[in-house]
Amino acid sequence: MSKNPDGKQIKVGILGATGTVGQRFITLLAEHPWFTIHALGASSRSAGKPYVQAVNWKQTMPIPSIVREMIVQECRSQHFVDCAIIFSGLDADAASEIESAFRSSDLAVFSNAKNYRRDPSVPLIVPLVNDSHLSIVPQQQALHDPPLKKGFIVTNANCSTTGYVIPLRALEKAFGPIESCLVTTMQAISGAGYPGVPSLDIIDNIVPYIGGEEEKMEWETLKILGGITDGDDGRKTFDMHARHPLRVSASCNRVPVIDGHTMCVSVRFQRRPPPSPQQVREALVAYTPEAQSIGCPSVPVHAIFVHEEPDRPQPRLDRYYQDGAGVSVGRVRQCPVLDIKFVVLANNVSIGAATSSIINAELAVLKGVVKVE
Repeated sequence: MSKNPDGKQIKVGILGATGTVGQRFITLLAEHPWFTIHALGASSRSAGKPYVQAVNWKQTMPIPSIVREMIVQECRSQHFVDCAIIFSGLDADAASEIESAFRSSDLAVFSNAKNYRRDPSVPLIVPLVNDSHLSIVPQQQALHDPPLKKGFIVTNANCSTTGYVIPLRALEKAFGPIESCLVTTMQAISGAGYPGVPSLDIIDNIVPYIGGEEEKMEWETLKILGGITDGDDGRKTFDMHARHPLRVSASCNRVPVIDGHTMCVSVRFQRRPPPSPQQVREALVAYTPEAQSIGCPSVPVHAIFVHEEPDRPQPRLDRYYQDGAGVSVGRVRQCPVLDIKFVVLANNVSIGAATSSIINAELAVLKGVVKVE
């Protein structure tokens, strides 16, 4: 097994380990070349049990042997002190207090929960887009009372936001600012967690409402695609794309698909004349995020895979390409209302959730944000 650049295996803990996201963390980390699962945390109902007895396993692969007999702990920091990294798959109703306590115990938390995404000192990172936002972590540590040496919280984005900001970032990098964006999502039922949407609500149906989702997409996009500036008080702040205002309108729908969020996207560029569909295809194919160039082991070969077929991407055919770590784009064409429109498919339980947190942690190790002793 290959090692991280310091030549050591890095001990990690998983919070919410029995839940859907926690299970996905386990499947991805069980054979990770740098990280080794050292501790599992869940509710008091599961604490004290071997993992195999505590979990209602819903993954397509068997429970990895490394965790089958591992005793589940309560989500208290004293059980995780030997871990350099904590991955949180906690539900939002529990995440605020627990993640804050772990940070206060000087532990590095990579969260899949929404609770700290709006915190002005917490980076909201899609690892194939804006890893430069890790630069605000030292300020987060300095502002904590008392100041922290190793502890912090980094969040990843909403699963639907993650999917479409990757091609948006590629287009802004190639052609300059985007002025406006319309996005309509067709979101898989796994995005609602387990047991999720009742069968009588989703079979033979589309639900044109997901609580809070549209507002999250519209807001998170600005934080992710924006930069970091120095405020008048000397503190760094997220500029929310203010230098080139971006308007986003999202419409979110739940559809009867198990995994894989599909999004129809239309964009208008500030640049006049706008790029052609062929120029857009070439820019998407050429996009290379820093996570690829500096050697993160979990990044896909193609951050964006562009399909030429007229009927792709499709969830059933494309959601597990590259183990769901990249996104698929197809149907790139002119938009008669804005400039360009296309279809994006992202695996919501991989790059939209656990995979993003894992690559964020890999980036933090390579950039020295995580202190590995």
